[in-house]
Amino acid sequence: MYKITLAIFLFSSFAFAQSTPQKRPMTFEDMMQMKRLGETAVSPDGKWLAYSVTTVNLDQNTKTPELWMQAIGGGEPQKLAVGQPGDAGPQFAPEGKRMLFLSGREGGTQVWLADFDAATGATSNAMKLTAISTEAQNAKWSPDSKSIVFTSAVYADCPAITETDFATGNKCNRDRDAALAADKVKAQIFTHLLYRHWDHFTGNKRSHLFLLSVDTGAMRDLTPNDPHDVPPFSLEGGGCGCAISPDSKQLAYTENPDPEPALSISAQIYTLDLTDPAAKPAKVSTSAGGNFNPAYSPDGKYLAWRSQARAGYESDKFRLVLYDRATKTIRDLLPKHDNWVDEFAWAPNSKAIFYASGQEGESPIFMTGIDGVTAFIEIQGEFSDLHPLNDGYTIIAARMGVQNPSEVAAGRMISGVPLGKRTALITHLNDALLAQLDLPPMESFWFTAADKTKVEGFLIKPPGLDPNKKYPVKFLIHGGPQGAWGDMWSYRWNAELFAADGYVVIMINPRGSTGYGQAFVDRVNGDWGGKPFTDLMTGLDYAEQHYPFIDKARECALGASYGGYMANWVLGHTDRFKCIISHDGMFNAESAFGTTEEDWFNIWEFRGAPWDYYGKPDAENPFRKWSPSLYAKNFKTPTLVIHGQLDYRLDVSEGFQLFDTLQLRKVPSKMLYFPDEGHWVLKPQNSRLWYKTVNDWVDQWTKEPASSR
Repeated sequence: MYKITLAIFLFSSFAFAQSTPQKRPMTFEDMMQMKRLGETAVSPDGKWLAYSVTTVNLDQNTKTPELWMQAIGGGEPQKLAVGQPGDAGPQFAPEGKRMLFLSGREGGTQVWLADFDAATGATSNAMKLTAISTEAQNAKWSPDSKSIVFTSAVYADCPAITETDFATGNKCNRDRDAALAADKVKAQIFTHLLYRHWDHFTGNKRSHLFLLSVDTGAMRDLTPNDPHDVPPFSLEGGGCGCAISPDSKQLAYTENPDPEPALSISAQIYTLDLTDPAAKPAKVSTSAGGNFNPAYSPDGKYLAWRSQARAGYESDKFRLVLYDRATKTIRDLLPKHDNWVDEFAWAPNSKAIFYASGQEGESPIFMTGIDGVTAFIEIQGEFSDLHPLNDGYTIIAARMGVQNPSEVAAGRMISGVPLGKRTALITHLNDALLAQLDLPPMESFWFTAADKTKVEGFLIKPPGLDPNKKYPVKFLIHGGPQGAWGDMWSYRWNAELFAADGYVVIMINPRGSTGYGQAFVDRVNGDWGGKPFTDLMTGLDYAEQHYPFIDKARECALGASYGGYMANWVLGHTDRFKCIISHDGMFNAESAFGTTEEDWFNIWEFRGAPWDYYGKPDAENPFRKWSPSLYAKNFKTPTLVIHGQLDYRLDVSEGFQLFDTLQLRKVPSKMLYFPDEGHWVLKPQNSRLWYKTVNDWVDQWTKEPASSR
């Protein structure tokens, strides 16, 4: 038995001379100038880091990723010699002499290959590997460096692409796409649910996995004519949801086999023999809930993945399970760990697994041996993209905090060495800009809820706070509802930017928040306006009582998604706020059920469908008991409504209904409508308008004391 303490990635403190210019509050333009870290990859010898950096051009309304190379041991970063703007997805070949990346430089996105010099970090001789009409995404090397697995969205009823016949299936897909683009009639006919998802209509294509020979260029569809997405839509944008065994003979992948995807989150893990084109997949997972992110141990003995136990509940605990390939048995590797395993990576010796897990506003890294011995890694911030190195004591990861956008850092497990000497930043994307900005630290506080439950909150002071003055409050309510505030950077709801113009920012993690055990998460189910609401109000009461610089007469509540729902609930249940901002929030629970695409979510959260409660009193009907629309007679607080036309998770009609109600009730109100955004506001100039409109609304109602206004 042993315990290893690992401290990683704490940002160095800087000593400034007295002549250093005084720091200033951050502006929206500052935030848009920041370089945004994307995918990262580490060379097999552990000496080189390849990574993507996105630059925002506010004037041109663009976001452009580019690939960079940097020595992990030190040195200046260099743009990838063979790269072009827009390239993404870098991955080193396990043999260490080549790398792949994704590029749309000749039209649609395809897999490209380049030579890599491990001695110098130089890349050369870029060549296109794929030419599939439906494009290629999520490419991954096989461990023997002879093959690549990638995803492509194809028409499942077209002839499957095989190693001996690429042309027939490719032509069918190309012709179908061309006919669709040329057709002047854009109407669609739906025969199934989940016909739209988040911000797009799903159409008739399905994501499939393909196997490509690097030497011959031959490829085949590994899930031919499959009517399901592989990986399932819940992993789209998050990689292939697959892994290849160390001997390169077997593929593990994620698929949801249920015939009605709008009702199910029960993705399963399958394995497929890559040496036999006629082989059929075999299901190896057994839980009724979702199973995701399979990964083979380097020695090939095990397959690990993230697993949920309960069907239909997308926010059930994500456990880390271990499948013994020889005995075909599965066990929970962390039976006593009560928070979600967000991601994980095998140690090179196959004896341990590193994993990131949300915990009380942080997402630290842990290490567990397959024998069950777990070590906590003493760190701060949110960690992701884990890359353990072959030396056995170094791990590379991306780290962000509320004061710092993501950077790549290296941490080392060296006992007896002071914490500060165990860490080293590798990238410094925004050091120069951050050195100019006054970004107050985030403070944590705990309070006792009405039922004696301990709940955590966070506070950020305005830059240059004068303790003798009173400051207005922006009270932020997170989405989910199974989400959390914490030590993290965001370009959408940036707490530092909200504080920058003279506000105290307060954030509470009420019942339903992650990082405090699964029982805490589950307490929001069927109780949307109950304990979460009282937790929020009690937390704000506590902050008002313990921070004398808060002006409780000048507070505004802001929320999006579930936070938007809660803003609407607040609107009908308290007059304590001077203003409210509701972004993409549920207003009418019954109409929201019929216009969302992920039906499993509302069925779980509201304990059934609306028709299950017809004829019952409102007090027994969660769709009416917790619907903000039924409390409209209480609406008084000035409210800004924000919604996007392409939000299919919470349909724009929810925002229109809220605004219509506010106007008819003669409540001061305004609506910001985005015809080209979904659940998030992603376009740079739209984001600028969003922040300006939001901050102007808060300023209008809270910036000056009522007596002065």
